Amino acid sequence: MNGAIVASLPLYQAVVLGIVQGLSEFLPISSSAHLLLLPWLFAWPILRDPALNKTFDVALHFGTLIALFSYYARDAVGLLAAWLRSAWRRRISEPTERLAWMILITVVPAGLFGWRYEEFIEQRLGDPRLIGLLLIVFAGLLALAELVGRRRRAAEEVGLKDAIIIGCAQALSLFPGVSRSGITITTGLFVGLKRDAAARFTFLMSLPIIAGAALFKAAHLATHGMPHGMGLPFAAGVIASALSGYAAVAFLIRYLQARTVYPFVWYRIVVGLGVLGLWVARAH
Repeated sequence: MNGAIVASLPLYQAVVLGIVQGLSEFLPISSSAHLLLLPWLFAWPILRDPALNKTFDVALHFGTLIALFSYYARDAVGLLAAWLRSAWRRRISEPTERLAWMILITVVPAGLFGWRYEEFIEQRLGDPRLIGLLLIVFAGLLALAELVGRRRRAAEEVGLKDAIIIGCAQALSLFPGVSRSGITITTGLFVGLKRDAAARFTFLMSLPIIAGAALFKAAHLATHGMPHGMGLPFAAGVIASALSGYAAVAFLIRYLQARTVYPFVWYRIVVGLGVLGLWVARAH
């Protein structure tokens, strides 16, 4: 414990935020934007209390990690085994080994950028006006990718140049309103991946990033202790984000096999405009 007496997060807020995290982490609509906008909209205390925020962030990351690993457990184990085989032989012999290396490459830019700038972004770039603007701007990029993308390639066909481009694009997901899945699916479409292949590659490359973030934040929690009364909301957040996250992954993979990303584009635009309009109304 850090010695501070902190008000607990109400259980219903923990459940709502967990559901929102699970859905918006994997749908291309930005989880960080929704987790900032919801408390801002309803004046929930978590936005004003750093101890609550950091503690509950651990729960949300572990929940989404559980969801993603549960859905892709066989792929994750297969990719790890393929990478170990390839590293041992010092050559790439088959598509799964190639995919494992490409995923590893995508982690580097986002990991370095996050390590260097995550705290600055969390402290300085949570303004609702900026979030609303980024939701709209990156909705436009997603629409453009849908319009011009050739959509012919599978995830196993991602090459070195593609992996570097997608990895660098993923680094932008730290900005609230951009969306990790949104920017990586957008970039995947731009480099010629099929819609469902872009989503699959996005989710597989998210596994090490989310796992790393969860472990890093958990280490902080272990050092400073859990605020008083946060045990039950923490558990509720993990469960809610895990269940909703699994549902979101399963839905998006099936949905993108035959349908476009335009509903998510329109959703982002409507939410972005709504946020900007609400901010103007509150300012006056």
